[in-house]
Amino acid sequence: MASRRALAGFVVIGIGWASFSAQMPVIKAQVGVGDGFWGTLLLMGSTGALMAMWLAPLVYRLVGAWALLLGIVTMVVGFLLAGLSQGPVLVGLALFLAAGGSGVADVLANAEVSEAEAETGTSLMNLNHGMFSVAYAVAAVLVGIAREAGIGPVGVFSGMAVAIGALMFWMKLPDRRALPEDEIAGAAGMPFLLVWVGGLVVLAAFLGEAASEGWSALHIERTLSGGPAEGAMGPALLAIGMAIGRLGAHVFGAGWPPLRVMVIASCIGGFGLALAGAAPSIPVAFVGFLLGGLGASVVGPLALGLVGQAVPPKYRLAAISQAAALGYAAFFLGPVIMGYVAEGFGLRVSFYVIAAILFVVAAVLLPLWARMLGARRAAQ
Repeated sequence: MASRRALAGFVVIGIGWASFSAQMPVIKAQVGVGDGFWGTLLLMGSTGALMAMWLAPLVYRLVGAWALLLGIVTMVVGFLLAGLSQGPVLVGLALFLAAGGSGVADVLANAEVSEAEAETGTSLMNLNHGMFSVAYAVAAVLVGIAREAGIGPVGVFSGMAVAIGALMFWMKLPDRRALPEDEIAGAAGMPFLLVWVGGLVVLAAFLGEAASEGWSALHIERTLSGGPAEGAMGPALLAIGMAIGRLGAHVFGAGWPPLRVMVIASCIGGFGLALAGAAPSIPVAFVGFLLGGLGASVVGPLALGLVGQAVPPKYRLAAISQAAALGYAAFFLGPVIMGYVAEGFGLRVSFYVIAAILFVVAAVLLPLWARMLGARRAAQ
């Protein structure tokens, strides 16, 4: 398979973060901090991820073919430290390492998929991102079973490390640094505006994911008076919708123009989140979150793929790095937007705001980007 290295990278990133997320309550209790301080520690992880995404091209220039493996090893070390942590300082460092390593690996995996797309002429982004969602869901279930059996964080993360280690032999990249000096001299001449508009599209898509992932359970339990099991179904249906959307787009949407697929997917995602916000009952909210995940999940991978296709090969890694970093800023902005809007106007309105952003992307940002991409193709 053309993107097997990237596919292995996405799978192990999914395994790693599912292993952490499914153990978050026990790790938080082990560290002994309150909700506010815990949120600050998680923010340290997000900071590490964004910094790493910007620095991924430098890491690749320094270590070449081993860069993806280095990112994954750093992620694994970070999670193992998180399992051992008994205080906030060590867990903060652990999350910074884990998120930083996975951030480097994420950018390099996306860039490798973009290279495979250029070589084969086939859209592969949604397949690879879809397998991340599948790996995340399966790993989260297995971690839940392990916790029920009484296995603690060190045991779970050790099992995670073994599973990831078994996939590492797939992840050595081709060394594409052997180019003439003028080919690697930097990003001078790269179409920054086109890349950044693509990054804004990714940002909006990831805002849709972040809204459902972080706030769906609270909406079901607080607004609709659901129980804990019903609340847990919100993020679960998001993950299912993401996997179906990405794999479905790969199988059924391969022959469609990517921008048309993105417009339709943005509208589906916006409708789903608006429906979840307006839901009079829990089943309607479930349908809304399923549609929200299904639609929003398709847009980000396709946008990253188009960014990679729109620039010359010598700029591809830098372009993917910048677009991905802009996109992942959603995981900073999402809690802020949702939290402040919910506090001022209610949780339902916060979902309407994210839905409106997705509709604006479909009606304004994607047509604008389509014209920019068309103009660039005509000039080449």
